[in-house]
Amino acid sequence: MTELRNVERELHRFRSRVLAAVAFVLIGFGLIGARLFYLQVMQHEKLSARAEANRIAVLPSVPNRGLIVDRNGVVLATNYSAYTLEITPSKLEQPMERVIEQLSEMVEITPRDRRRFKRLLEESKSFDSVPLRNRLSDEEVARFTAQRFLFPGVEVKARLFRQYPLGETGSHLIGYMGRINQAEKKAMEEWDESLQANYRGTDYIGKLGVEQSYETVLHGTTGFEEVETSAGGRAVRRLRTHPPTPGNTVVLSVDIKLQALVEDLFGDRRGALVAMDPRSGEVLAFVSKPTFDPNLFVDGIDVDNWRELNESIDKPLLNRALRGTYPPGSTFKPFMAMAALNTGKRHAGQVIYDNGSFQFGNHTFRSHGDHGLGAVDMHRSIVMSSNVYYYSLANEMGVDLMHDQLEPFGFGRRTGIDIQGEATGILPSTEWKRRAYKRPEQQKWYAGETISLGIGQGYNNFTMLQVANAMSTLLSGGQRPPPHLVREVQDVVTHQKRPVEREALPPLALKPEHVEIIKRAMYGVTQEGTSTRVFAGAPYKSGGKTGTAQAVTVRQHERYNAARLAEHQRDHSLYLAFAPLEEPTIALAVVVENAGFGAAAAAPIARRVFDYWLLGNYPSEDDVAATRRGQSVAPIGTPRRAEDVPLPGNVEVLAGFGTPPQRMAQGAAANEEVKR
Repeated sequence: MTELRNVERELHRFRSRVLAAVAFVLIGFGLIGARLFYLQVMQHEKLSARAEANRIAVLPSVPNRGLIVDRNGVVLATNYSAYTLEITPSKLEQPMERVIEQLSEMVEITPRDRRRFKRLLEESKSFDSVPLRNRLSDEEVARFTAQRFLFPGVEVKARLFRQYPLGETGSHLIGYMGRINQAEKKAMEEWDESLQANYRGTDYIGKLGVEQSYETVLHGTTGFEEVETSAGGRAVRRLRTHPPTPGNTVVLSVDIKLQALVEDLFGDRRGALVAMDPRSGEVLAFVSKPTFDPNLFVDGIDVDNWRELNESIDKPLLNRALRGTYPPGSTFKPFMAMAALNTGKRHAGQVIYDNGSFQFGNHTFRSHGDHGLGAVDMHRSIVMSSNVYYYSLANEMGVDLMHDQLEPFGFGRRTGIDIQGEATGILPSTEWKRRAYKRPEQQKWYAGETISLGIGQGYNNFTMLQVANAMSTLLSGGQRPPPHLVREVQDVVTHQKRPVEREALPPLALKPEHVEIIKRAMYGVTQEGTSTRVFAGAPYKSGGKTGTAQAVTVRQHERYNAARLAEHQRDHSLYLAFAPLEEPTIALAVVVENAGFGAAAAAPIARRVFDYWLLGNYPSEDDVAATRRGQSVAPIGTPRRAEDVPLPGNVEVLAGFGTPPQRMAQGAAANEEVKR
């Protein structure tokens, strides 16, 4: 049977299919050609740069951190390089614990290393390199390198570590370095792009003190290396290098030998001391006791040391000079006297009768030991520390006038010192109380609350930095340069020293004759008043004011008895001082916690400071021990020359700072003045 087909129709279908196939092929090649044109011509520069980037790895080079030195060039913070064994979790091909166990057969890994690694691992991302073991020896590096191929994701890196040669000395003012945590990484994301770029590859930043506040000055400028890599990511050759620029040197105004002396004089006692140059605001010593060793934090503090520091009843991590607030006690009286002169509430010759107590309503405010001093003028009120004089003065002035007169001296507000974390303190007023309390009955100011403010008690609470700064303001006749720890910055490239510019507050309108009245009264304290014994035989004239501040409130009809109280509940010992009398070059405030009367514990420390600063004398070891006990102020042993006393540790002194200042000329001049 013959098959009937429509040849013409089939040929038409065939031709249609061929044409469709040809069209499809042409369109396909057209799309490929268009894509090639787009990639090869229009996107050439962009893709060429991307290909180059895939071929070339840009590696950041972290700069050497700048040095921190004292005013005489003594190095307080430096760097050293060491090898670290690091793990990148995302690159591991075996379980973490198994890798660590295998590594421990070649390199010693202690339980402390494991605990620290676990903590850092929790704070890091999986693609971050986390140090397992620091400071590898050359032998350990060689053993690992020989078998490195067995441990993908593990490598040895050379890193710089911060070192504090003097250990605990000055730790609160210097601060320390620590690994960047997640909160800090998040904060760094808010920085501008150039600053973020400068911190690529940086794992450690400054924490607390000068290390934190001058972070960008100390950090330096990050460099980079361009390295050609293979398809597998292995470095083939170095193409270009831009070396990093080390951080600049930060020069402190602090004399670290004076700092070490004061810390030694405190011994195991708690407290703070701030010494300043009233002419410039330079901080000469910034002591908080107890201290801590910042080297513990460099490669991650272990749990045991952290628990010991954090849970200690003595709170060694608290910067008492910056954040510790105390009632000023009788050291407040010279400022109350100045406020009285400024407002006309009292003149220097006005006499108040001190019978040992001050009656206000049904409450009796008592003096020391309930002993009256009789007729008291302003000079005698400071020399003999009359409570009744200042009870009555506070009652006459009222809390708001006192606040308005004393706040410009820096009480109850931050001084603006160049490290972070300063406490505000409390200088009370009716407005302050309304803001501080919630319930209406608590917000009301009662007249009886004003009385104890006059002797530095009640709500008054200040840092030693505020008290020393207020003393400097008074001595300078009202000039208010901000207190500062950093004197200048030395450029690491040019070696030029650039003073750090600071804007002073407008000066106070203090009358010179009023300032002289207060200075002479404070001089009288050392000659016939409460610190006479401490400054007996001193070859210079100084002014001072003792203070005793309550740590706990004693009921009205109870007598204070230190023996019945726990050590942490006893009164604080304070002393406010300056020297020399005519042209002061140093002013200080010191508190020794729970040590009792100001002349017993705090004033002897001030005497040793002045002997060092004005005469260049460093106390003998017997004198240091006696000062700690509060048993002696007259020299027992022969004083040593300050320059002959070595600092602890392996200390380096930078060239170009000269020798520590010789102060014997000042001491000789002071001797001649006393003779005249």
